[in-house]
Amino acid sequence: MKIFLVFLLAVSFSYGAEVVKVDEKYQESTSCKTCHKRIVDEWSNSWHAKSHFKNDEYFRKSIEYVSRKTRKSLNSVKIECATCHNPRISVTDTGIDYEIAAVMGLDKGSNVNKAVNDNAISEGINCVVCHNVDKIHDEYDEKKRGMDRVEWTPSGTMTGPYDDAQSPYHKTIHHDFMDKTPNRLCFVCHANDRSVKKGLVFTNMEAEYKGDQACVTCHMGPQKQDVAATFSINGKQKIRTVRNHGFMGAHSSAMWEDALKLSLSTKQNKLLITITNPQPHNIPSGFGGRELVLDVVYKDTGDKVIENKTISLTTTYTRRKGKESTPHMARKQSKDMSIPAKGKKVLKVDKLPGAKKVEVNLSYRLVNDEIKGLLDLKDPIWSKKFAITKATKKL
Repeated sequence: MKIFLVFLLAVSFSYGAEVVKVDEKYQESTSCKTCHKRIVDEWSNSWHAKSHFKNDEYFRKSIEYVSRKTRKSLNSVKIECATCHNPRISVTDTGIDYEIAAVMGLDKGSNVNKAVNDNAISEGINCVVCHNVDKIHDEYDEKKRGMDRVEWTPSGTMTGPYDDAQSPYHKTIHHDFMDKTPNRLCFVCHANDRSVKKGLVFTNMEAEYKGDQACVTCHMGPQKQDVAATFSINGKQKIRTVRNHGFMGAHSSAMWEDALKLSLSTKQNKLLITITNPQPHNIPSGFGGRELVLDVVYKDTGDKVIENKTISLTTTYTRRKGKESTPHMARKQSKDMSIPAKGKKVLKVDKLPGAKKVEVNLSYRLVNDEIKGLLDLKDPIWSKKFAITKATKKL
C-alpha cells in the first residue's frame, strides 16, 4: 500500500509549473565573471546575492515562523517566497498532495524537494534573474509579483541597456526597462508585500512613490564611464555608461547619511521635531517592522545630561487574538508612522523643566525590537542603528 501511495503522490505533486530552464553554463555568476568581473564583484557583496533563505537570517526565520503558524510545510513556504527571492526556481507551486507527502515523510525525491535544494538557485537574485527578464506584465493584478509578473528570455539570451552590445558567449537584446524606464523592473518585486492572512498590505512602495526619479539613481549610484565587459572587440574595450551593481539599500550606512532632514522649534511648553523626507518613497518602507529612532537628550547650562528620551517610529503587527506577529502573518497593523514621500511629520514633545539645550539624533534600524525578539534574530546588523542626521537647539 505504501509503495502505491508513494507512486500516486509522485505523480500528483510533480505538476509544479516550470519556468524557462537556464542552461548550466549560465546558472552561476562565476560564468559571467569572465567578462564582467567588476559587475559581478559588486553584485557579490549586495543583498541581492543573499536573497536565498540560507544566506539571510531574517528571511530564513520568517519562513520558518510562517510555516509553524500556518502548519504548511517549510518547502511550500519557501516556494511561495521564491516568487521574488528565487524566481528561477524550477517548481512554482505546491498543493495538498505535496503537503500530505511532506507530513508522511514521502517527499524526499519529489520535484519540490529537488527544486528548493537545487544549487542553481543558491545565488538568489543573480545575473540570470534581472538580465533574463524579457517582458513585464504591468497589466497584471498587483498581487502578482516576481516571477508571476514576467516572461523570461530563452536560455542564453541576456537583456541589457545597450542596443549595440555584442558577445561571443550569449545573445544580447535591449529593453527600455534596462535604461529608460528602470523602475518597471524594480517594481516587479519591490512594489507591495502582503500578509498571508486576509491579504493585509503592509508595504506598498509603488503606490507611495512620488515623482519620476529612477530607483537606480540612489540604489545603483551615479552613472560613470567604464567598461561593462572586459573582453575586446577588434582589440578594443568599449567604454560605456555604467552603474554600480552593489545595490545599496537600507543595510548600507552610506545610504542613510542625511537621507532625512531634521529641524527643531518650540511652541509654548512643547518641543516640535520636524522630520522632512525628500526621497520619492516613504521612510521607513520596503518591508514591515523597520524603524526610525529619535534619541532626545536634554542638557543643562553646563552641558550636563539631565534626561534621555527615545521615540520609536515603527509599525507593529498582530495576528489572531491580538498576539504579536511578523508582517507576513498579521491580520492588523498599528498606525503607519513612516515619513511620507516628499513630505514631513511633526512630533510634539514636552519641554523638560530646567533644560537649557536639547540634542536630537535620528537613526534607522532594519527591524524593531518586537520582531527581532519574535524571530530571535542574532546577527548584529538587526540591532545596528544607522545614523541619519542630528540637530540641536537652545531652550
